[in-house]
Amino acid sequence: MINFNVPCLFGKELDYIQRVFELQKYSGDGFFSSQCAQWFLNTIGGKSALITSSCTHSLELSSILLDIKPGDEVIMPSYTFSSTANAFALRGARLKFVDINPVTMNIDEKCIEQAITPKTKAVVVMHYGGVACAMDEILALCSQHNLSLVEDAAQAILAKYRNTYLGTLGDFGCFSFHETKNIQCGEGGAFLVNKSNFQERAEIIREKGTNRSKFFRGEINKYGWVDIGSSFLLSELSAAFLFAQLEVAQKIIDNRIQAWNFYWRALSDLEKSGRIELPVIPEYATHNAHIFYIKLENKEMRSRFFKYMKDNNILSVFHYIPLHSSKAGKSFGSFCGNDVYTTKESERIARLPLYYNISVQDQQYIAEKINKFFNS
Repeated sequence: MINFNVPCLFGKELDYIQRVFELQKYSGDGFFSSQCAQWFLNTIGGKSALITSSCTHSLELSSILLDIKPGDEVIMPSYTFSSTANAFALRGARLKFVDINPVTMNIDEKCIEQAITPKTKAVVVMHYGGVACAMDEILALCSQHNLSLVEDAAQAILAKYRNTYLGTLGDFGCFSFHETKNIQCGEGGAFLVNKSNFQERAEIIREKGTNRSKFFRGEINKYGWVDIGSSFLLSELSAAFLFAQLEVAQKIIDNRIQAWNFYWRALSDLEKSGRIELPVIPEYATHNAHIFYIKLENKEMRSRFFKYMKDNNILSVFHYIPLHSSKAGKSFGSFCGNDVYTTKESERIARLPLYYNISVQDQQYIAEKINKFFNS
């Protein structure tokens, strides 16, 4: 079976983990956590960078920092992972789901304004597949209505909007290092704070509501509990693994882009003949090859396609079931406007195997079988 995903290993991960044993500092915020945070500041930007235990926890950090309370409303796409919604539902927010742009599968910026009410506190965007949302329009809308903006950049490391890295445009940027992501450490995340007035409180919330970080920097002579918070730190063992990957992040992404481009070329004739649709990268976006998908005619065709691929030892998978149609989504939120594209497009999408160092032979075999399926 050609797996859908094979977690990336580059070579230095075990060497750096061994260094943790030598340093005898296993909990968070040791040498490697510091190196990972510095990599983010040096490479991507932001006012401060905090390494977290998951993107889910980074999103929860943003919800606490924004003082989301019961009765507040938060706008987001319905086509996203449950973590995007959970972070705000946990604080009592009412979720306002809006439609997507079928070209990018991102939130449709034209649908946001109709969901804004006096109770709206924030907009959350998710950069699907590492392809940027239409950020100029979204930033202007948030500024006009005095709304906070959170970037769910779980899939978007080193991807850009125009010449700016994703995760640095909103108030906060939330990243994932789950084993399914381009850069991974099993489970992990990063939290970029892009406004200086949030920096100190973000550090406190992440460290269980204490000012412990200030104590270790020698800024205070004792620390205590000063705010609400939780344990959002990544262990040093995972941070060591992560830093080995961050050091070669661009090489990993360049390799994935080669594989992404191979699929696009190999399947372009099927798109020209109208049998599938391929991903579109807007002129403003520099993507990171997180996902390669095709869109089929409908859900029934996709089911036949999945069975055919599995029969040929290839694992192809669908993606999100829209949140507004889920049990929890109906309890904690509602869809604003018309669901023109969210459900329809979610039922057409089929993701192909894509990971670091996928072989050309495997990709040729996959492309051959896909062409055979549609030409038979």
